[in-house]
Amino acid sequence: MKTLLILFVFMNLRPGHCTETRDQILSITPKTQEQVDILKNVSTQYETSLWQPASPQYIKEETQVHLYVPANSSETVVDLLEKHNITHEVLQANANELIEMQTRNDSTDPRSGATFYERYHDLNDIYYWMERIIQDNPSKVKLILIGSSSEKRPLYVLKLSLNDNPDKKAMWIDCGIHAREWISPAFCLWFVQHSLSFYGQNQDITYILNNMDVYILPVLNPDGYDYTWTTNRMWRKNRSVSKSSGCIGVDLNRNFDANWCTEGASNDPCTEIYCGEFPESEPESQAVADFLRNHKDEVQLYFSIHSYSQMLLFPYSCSMDEAENHKDLLEMTREAAQKIRRYYRNTYKYGAGSKTIYLAPGGSDDWAYNLGIKYSFTFELQDVGQYGFLLPPSHISKACNEALIAVKTIALRVIEKTRDLARQSPTF
Repeated sequence: MKTLLILFVFMNLRPGHCTETRDQILSITPKTQEQVDILKNVSTQYETSLWQPASPQYIKEETQVHLYVPANSSETVVDLLEKHNITHEVLQANANELIEMQTRNDSTDPRSGATFYERYHDLNDIYYWMERIIQDNPSKVKLILIGSSSEKRPLYVLKLSLNDNPDKKAMWIDCGIHAREWISPAFCLWFVQHSLSFYGQNQDITYILNNMDVYILPVLNPDGYDYTWTTNRMWRKNRSVSKSSGCIGVDLNRNFDANWCTEGASNDPCTEIYCGEFPESEPESQAVADFLRNHKDEVQLYFSIHSYSQMLLFPYSCSMDEAENHKDLLEMTREAAQKIRRYYRNTYKYGAGSKTIYLAPGGSDDWAYNLGIKYSFTFELQDVGQYGFLLPPSHISKACNEALIAVKTIALRVIEKTRDLARQSPTF
């Protein structure tokens, strides 16, 4: 026994075993303008990935910054922070392990049961899942090709239509506009499964689907999403090639025609919030915009699913102006946040995007609102930074159920308001 103990101690003291540096997630809080400037420099000059806020320009005093630091930059970055007395803590000391946990997958078969929806899936798995959903539900689900990506991957929308009630309106849900936000496509899959499984059983989802069809785009940014699985887990943008520089990608949520490329976006192709050459310059955003333009009289409710930070947002993000129906949108998100709090003991902020986070022009929700879809929302799902974009698979169920209760709460209110307006309208 003594020999075994000595051998165990020796094995765990072998060179490099205890001191090996892994990729880390840091939470950093600059206290002065000088520290803000240093942190901006760190996030741009070193091999790091800024998680929160979306761009260095949003870094400010007394506000948490979440930074993904690869192992090869870790010692340099931490030394620099300590040298300038910049407050920081390690949220995750081994981010590599979280990535491995997210990509571990025992089964790709949608028939394998509920656990399929409690895992993350790569793009090919999601395409395969769509095929199976269509095959298994031919009378309820239709596959619509709305366009293709920069790298010519198909952009598929699923249309859920559970009955033939006339004059039905519709809701739109898109997921995965930002490549690294894996919980977003996971929610789109979850929503489809929940709708098909509980229609006729759950009162709320039955009522919603009796009154609305649903258009669901599980992966708006397929090129970027695929790239996060194969090459760079932290990638955010699409994968289009800039004609003016060697940099790759446009932030698709800065590429819509809503105060395009004003404060809160960048015309530098090398930044994370690059707005593109012109509104809808990207085939992905143009495909979504074209589809919604063609269905604007039908679609009355719009959801764009993002992560992370636990927020229920509505227009405007592109300006400080208040939406015409600000009060209605505020009431809907407040009720949704209260229900999440009541049932799941989790807190979600809610409000207009520009006042709740920061200015973000060119967003899809603002564009949809200006198109005439007056109930337009962006959800930021779990969490608030402990795991960030590396939310473990064990958290998928709760995160999706939180988003689901918010979608159902708002959809029920929209149907109610639409009926009230119909009753008030004069008939001739």
